[in-house]
Amino acid sequence: MKIWVDADACPAVVKDILFRAANRAQVPLMLIANRLLRVPPSPWIRALQVPSGFDVADRRIAEEASAGDLVITADVPLAAQVIAKGARVLDPRGDLLDAGNIEERLGMRNFMEGLRSGGVDTGGPAAFSAADRKAFANRLDGLLAIHARNLRIARPDPGEPAIDAD
Repeated sequence: MKIWVDADACPAVVKDILFRAANRAQVPLMLIANRLLRVPPSPWIRALQVPSGFDVADRRIAEEASAGDLVITADVPLAAQVIAKGARVLDPRGDLLDAGNIEERLGMRNFMEGLRSGGVDTGGPAAFSAADRKAFANRLDGLLAIHARNLRIARPDPGEPAIDAD
């Protein structure tokens, strides 16, 4: 598993959580943005600056992410693209997006975009809160625990005795 971050709009507190988690779980973390990002020195953390332009970072993530990866984004169309490839998506507020709920999210996004383009002031998202930070950290920890458990099942400890089915 690799973690891909749509880093242009990702809150700094979420990036900090991801930095600590990548090092703790020893999972590759790739932040993609159209501006230079500072990341802590780590063999697990990389930042890639893409050219500026509409959805350039999103396109790069959509190209690179693969089945089993985790993508951190609030961008619903990007989420739909990577879910179709078998990746998991976690938004910065801790909501897990998947094949079961992405169509509803896309529909709501398109509806709200239609209202805004028609001149309706729909307001913006609520400010990022401590509860959002906690929800994100908890969901990320759960996903990393599942990943670690799957790795242990796939590669048992060589010192462990074999389980006899008899």
